[in-house]
Amino acid sequence: MDFTQSARSKELLDRLRDFIAAEVAPVTARLHAERTAPLAQRADVSGADLWRVSDDFRALQAKARERGLWNLFLPDPVLGAGLSNVDYAPLAEEMGRNPFSAAVFNCDAPDTGNMEVLYHYGSTEQKERWLKPLLEGEIRSAFCMTEPDVASSDATNMAATAVVEGDEVVLNGRKWWSTGIGSPDCKVLIFMGLADPEAHRYQRHSMVLVPIDTPGVKVERMLSAMGYYDEPGGHGEVSFTDVRLPLDAIIAGPGRGFEIAQGRLGPGRVHHCMRLVGLAEAALELAIRRGRERVAFGKPLINLGGNRERVADARIAIDQLRLLVLHTAWLLDTQGIAGARSAVSEIKVAAPRVAQQVIDFAIQIHGGGGLSDDFPLAGAWTAARALRLADGPDEVHQGLVARFELGRYQ
Repeated sequence: MDFTQSARSKELLDRLRDFIAAEVAPVTARLHAERTAPLAQRADVSGADLWRVSDDFRALQAKARERGLWNLFLPDPVLGAGLSNVDYAPLAEEMGRNPFSAAVFNCDAPDTGNMEVLYHYGSTEQKERWLKPLLEGEIRSAFCMTEPDVASSDATNMAATAVVEGDEVVLNGRKWWSTGIGSPDCKVLIFMGLADPEAHRYQRHSMVLVPIDTPGVKVERMLSAMGYYDEPGGHGEVSFTDVRLPLDAIIAGPGRGFEIAQGRLGPGRVHHCMRLVGLAEAALELAIRRGRERVAFGKPLINLGGNRERVADARIAIDQLRLLVLHTAWLLDTQGIAGARSAVSEIKVAAPRVAQQVIDFAIQIHGGGGLSDDFPLAGAWTAARALRLADGPDEVHQGLVARFELGRYQ
């Protein structure tokens, strides 16, 4: 195993840190306040104010792009930074320390996963129409897979349909937790639906590119996630009623949806986990600073109630997680998704758990303030908790890891 960071990665990491410190950190509090102000002070949840992208954020994106800190996740040396997964990991970790950084550098979900789909599976026409503006940051996208009426942890349960009729594909069904759909810049959706119920269970589905303004597409409502709307992207419930598109809207052809989904979730899952290492580091730093500064019963909080041991446990857990993530990144680089499937599932379970544990400790050290939006901890805990479901529930990943492990004994 070789986790050595290349000179190119080190140089980009230094520039990234400098940019975040000089440009992102000074406006983070203002961006955070804009997104967490009481709804009574803004438009209602369906109003435009809640989903507006701030001028500060757009200015940060423009500066990041000018300085070459753009599309760092993409391994293509022309369209992205050309980094391996091992080289990208420290950059993603650094972005994870600040809630806005990944999006500033056009490295945030769901766009990164959707761009990877188009990069690997899209036709020339699909890349020109959708991948190019996504890479330029001109538009955003959403991924429509999870459904409200079935157990979506098993993708073969999917009820929404993508049926070929002549020279068209017709979409019907309802999706939810379609992240990014609330953004005013969201212009295209990737819809996954049942194409042929009689085919092999992993060849029954198709992925279709759907312009958001296509007749029959309706955002029914925006969903709150444990009290947060995650604006300006958010998560929506979307209905598709007799949505008709030309056959060239299908990605890679009918029946390849499951194959694409598995390919999409490999690197994307790793990116989430890389950022969670940074999120855990930031939470531990906040906990230690708070614990050293505040005094109770004549002692700094950090010296009370076993808090020093909790600091040690957090450090051990974060360092273990980082090595596990790097191991997975190395496997992806050297063996591809086929050789890294168990490892990807391992970090998908481990990363949110570690982050949640460390953030919970930080919340406890902050007392009541840790539950409020005066600090970023409540939002961070919610984000980590959501990721135990977002790319498949823990139990699905544990089942896959167990299957690989037990297979050694057959």
